Order: sequence, then structure tokens, then C-alpha cells
Amino acid sequence: MSRAAPNCLLVAGAPAGGKTTLGRALATRLGAAMVDIDVATSALTAVVADLVHQEDLDGTVLAGVTRAARYETLVALAEDNLRLGCPVVAVAPFTAERRDSMAWARVADRLRAAGGVPTLVWVKVSRELLRERLQVRAAARDRTKLADLAAFLDRVPLGAPVGPHVAVDAAADVESQCSAVLAGLG
Repeated sequence: MSRAAPNCLLVAGAPAGGKTTLGRALATRLGAAMVDIDVATSALTAVVADLVHQEDLDGTVLAGVTRAARYETLVALAEDNLRLGCPVVAVAPFTAERRDSMAWARVADRLRAAGGVPTLVWVKVSRELLRERLQVRAAARDRTKLADLAAFLDRVPLGAPVGPHVAVDAAADVESQCSAVLAGLG
């Protein structure tokens, strides 16, 4: 008797948009491994940040030297779990993958080759809600964003992904978001 291929949900969106909260709820509901890019890579990213004297993870300097390795780590962890037949919820901004269909195809192809069924889940958030959440969260990693919040909000990509995705509203409660994602899986 063959088992269905495990789902691999890639929860994407802006910083402070609610990706991790949704990801945790989905992982719990699906009995899935939760792979969060910040948890998986923050210790090593902090070392690199010290070496390059930068603290803004989204800034061009630090992101430039760490993005490829951070996403490689995230995808490799998802692949390992999928090869074991374990569903995965991966949480990251997935900015390039949301904006470039070829970047999405490369990630999706890797996850399919590992035995998974990849689905991009986009947490759509308004500028106003994002501003509010960043201010309330007031995390150390947001210090640079908060120092010039208007400039950050002007440059953060809030548009819908270019390819197929399941969209959820960041303003909705997490239970409604989970229901929308699960309904979107068919």
C-alpha cells in the first residue's frame, strides 16, 4: 500500500506578517516538521553579522552574504524530512521565490524530487498592519527597520506571488488562516 506524498507548505510573506504563527499552527494540524529559517540559521547568521559589522538581516550587505546559504539550509532540512515521508512546513520570506517564477520552480523541483508536494502559502499583509506589528513586536532584528519605518515599508515587497499560491489574510485569526490553507490544498 503506497502512501500519499507528504505536503510541503512554504509559508511566505513580509517580516512580522504572521508567517511563524501560521506555520506553527499548520505544523501542529498536519503533524508536520516545522522548519523556520530564523531558527535554523540565526546563530550562524549572527556570527556573519559580527564579522561584517552589520545587524540588518534585510540590508544589502548581510543579506548579500547570507541569503543563499540560509535558504539552502532551509530547503535541505525540508528535503531531509520529505525523504523520510514527513510533511513539512517551511517558514521564510521567500521573497525571490514569490517574485521570480524560475526561482520558485527551482525550489519546488527540489522538494518534489525529495518526495514532497510543494505549495506556496502567502500571508498577505497591509502596510498599516505591518507597521503596527513591527512596532508591537519591537524585536532586536527589527531595530533597523523601526529606525526608518517609512523607508522599510516603501521597499518591502507586499505584492502577491507571481505563481500559484494559497493566499491568507494576515488580519484574519490563525484558525481561519489554517482553514483557508487546508481548503486550498484540495
